Amino acid sequence: MGEDGENTKINHSFLRDYVTEADVISTVEFNQTGDLLATGDKGGRVVIFQRETESKGESEELGESGEYNVYSTFQSHEPDFDYLKSLEIEEKINKIRWLPQQNAAHFLLSTNDKTIKLWKVSERDKRPEGYNLKDEEGRIKDISTVTSLRVPVLKPTDLMVEVRPRRIFANGHTYHVNSISVNSDGETYLSADDLRVNMWHLDITDRSFNIVDIKPANMEDLTEVITAAEFHPQHCHLFVYSSSKGTLRLCDMRDSALCDKHSKIFEEPEDPGNRSFFSEIISSVSDVKFSHSGRYLLTRDYLTVKVWDLNMEKGPVETYQVHEYLRSKLCSLYENDCIFDKFECVWNSTDSVIMTGAYNSFFRMFDRETGRGVTLEAWRESSKPRAVLRTRRIYTGGRRRRGDVGVDSLDFTKKILHMAWHPAENIIAIAATNNLYIFQDRVNAENM
Repeated sequence: MGEDGENTKINHSFLRDYVTEADVISTVEFNQTGDLLATGDKGGRVVIFQRETESKGESEELGESGEYNVYSTFQSHEPDFDYLKSLEIEEKINKIRWLPQQNAAHFLLSTNDKTIKLWKVSERDKRPEGYNLKDEEGRIKDISTVTSLRVPVLKPTDLMVEVRPRRIFANGHTYHVNSISVNSDGETYLSADDLRVNMWHLDITDRSFNIVDIKPANMEDLTEVITAAEFHPQHCHLFVYSSSKGTLRLCDMRDSALCDKHSKIFEEPEDPGNRSFFSEIISSVSDVKFSHSGRYLLTRDYLTVKVWDLNMEKGPVETYQVHEYLRSKLCSLYENDCIFDKFECVWNSTDSVIMTGAYNSFFRMFDRETGRGVTLEAWRESSKPRAVLRTRRIYTGGRRRRGDVGVDSLDFTKKILHMAWHPAENIIAIAATNNLYIFQDRVNAENM
């Protein structure tokens, strides 16, 4: 009996660390007010979290905001198959973007590699009763049994959150969609794949306008691909797209319907002395974001995060080293494919602090005024109520302090690729594999 008892013991640490591929979070996005937070995963699911109203008393004294709790969960995309090309289409959610709220309902766009969907998220706390041609269970009545007319009434019921697809934008991309961005006009949005950028109207699903096409006549002449694209936050005619060569192209749709000829190009001259086999790979831009003011661009490549001024094309105005200590490890990172990881970057609400991810469940924040950076760790202990995020330091030589992490002991499977920053407050959402961490800063951003 004792032996059976030993065999039935469960290894809880194994279960805690076991992660199915479908549960890995692939995108995170706050809505415009910050009251809703949406995540998408590799299983095609979208989970929406809602911020609870602030409670009085102790939480106010501590400067804490309401918690985010699950509001709704739905299956956005299913696995599909392209019979023409004999290719499987993954259900993984690549991007989520919220539309500006116009009424009580919320709308969001979600996309996998091929298909973009517009979803309506609404609440219902009343239901109609007293139909003339239906019984209480919804079955159609025999008309001969209807002897009088009733006026249907709305009766209170338990609150229900309904999520319904309103539009499906399909067949617009030959290659994998990597970006979607809602225009400031509230009527259009863009979607980008490896070689093209398309513009859609939110009410028209059967056609889109191709605004960038970098596909060469002969694919053997292909030298770069589009990695990300985004609309300007205020000017509906401006958008930017980044490339695998590390360049940014700002396009103005007033110049031409097809924006193959950019208005401005931003690139940093390469130092011939640092040229190596990995130079082009690590210079590829994985993410680009306009600042809230619209004056600056934030980009992330493999080793650095850069800030560009729209008025200065010759190079970035700020460059921050994210994990320069990995430069000596590029060969092994190439062999295990980590060198191709696509890290995102975000601005805080005042554009004074930027944030991006790293390995070993670490993420970096940089204060633009002082130029100082801090390394923080997203782990289970820090997710406890009132727990304080601990700073970490990577040991690269010299005197080793207690708690320092050696470069050789970094876990490259624990990577922070996706994150979001609340549009008005110091609240951040960090996706670490299948875990979502939401942290609130109780001090001002200047002290980060």
